[in-house]
Amino acid sequence: MIFTVTLNPALDKTLCIPNFSIGQVNRVESLRVDAGGKGINVSKTIKELKGESTALGFIGGKNGGFIKEYLDSIEIRNDFIWINNEIRTNIKIVDTINNTFTDINEAGPIVSERDLEKIKKKLFDYVDENSVVVLSGSIPNGLKSSTYKNIIQHVLPKNVKIILDAEGDAFIYGIKASPYLVKPNKFELENAFDIKIDNDLALVEVCRKVVAMGVEYVVVSLGENGSLMVSKDKALKAKGLKVDVKSTVGAGDSMVAALALSIEKNYEMDYALRFAAATSTANVMTEGTQTAEYEVIKKLINEIEIEEINI
Repeated sequence: MIFTVTLNPALDKTLCIPNFSIGQVNRVESLRVDAGGKGINVSKTIKELKGESTALGFIGGKNGGFIKEYLDSIEIRNDFIWINNEIRTNIKIVDTINNTFTDINEAGPIVSERDLEKIKKKLFDYVDENSVVVLSGSIPNGLKSSTYKNIIQHVLPKNVKIILDAEGDAFIYGIKASPYLVKPNKFELENAFDIKIDNDLALVEVCRKVVAMGVEYVVVSLGENGSLMVSKDKALKAKGLKVDVKSTVGAGDSMVAALALSIEKNYEMDYALRFAAATSTANVMTEGTQTAEYEVIKKLINEIEIEEINI
């Protein structure tokens, strides 16, 4: 079973504003409201990919009620910890004329260490050696940057496979606990190791440093340039496909969903990368935080080119 943990979920409002202009009155052409937060997006994509997951995390207020009702309606198992504060609303602005995507994310409510202990216990009780745990997204106010590291250390004795998708200090602390797979972008790796990465070979070398810390796989999303997957003895690159981009929101989460399923099903490394790249590509072809259609993903899998990078 796959478990997704969203510590800082959100109600996502996607506004389509052609020719969006700062400092001027803008007219909304269309509006979508979705259940959001990185782990929740992962669970939604896993559902579309014909897999199963259980969504965990913190929710509260009317926004939290909306998220739970939505997940219940599409039959995604969930077991949230309810908090007394309203969860955040995130605004996504899509400009279809200038092809830009702007995120305005609220910080979210304050969460206590006591609440975190409840999540850790719930997760520990659920998982076993066949489980895949996805830890993704921002750390809410009130919790430390080392939160993901603490969660990983808490459940690793059960021999679970953990995917970490986090930014900044949460990523730096998290990789020290040796999760099974991490999915940073190039900027996060540059920040973590205080270096500049200007080519694929340098990128592979940095990924190998992460692997040397006890991580089995590092997957780096490169936007339109594709993605990279590195293990101790192999480095593979999936070339990017030219598609009609409607929204980049949730593209990384879609990739994580495919990777989680690949781990659960023991896919070979090259197919796992192909599957993840196809799922992410299909996601940017959809609006808002909608999940990509499974039939589109299956078609794209055959179009993804994989090359091995030798260093």
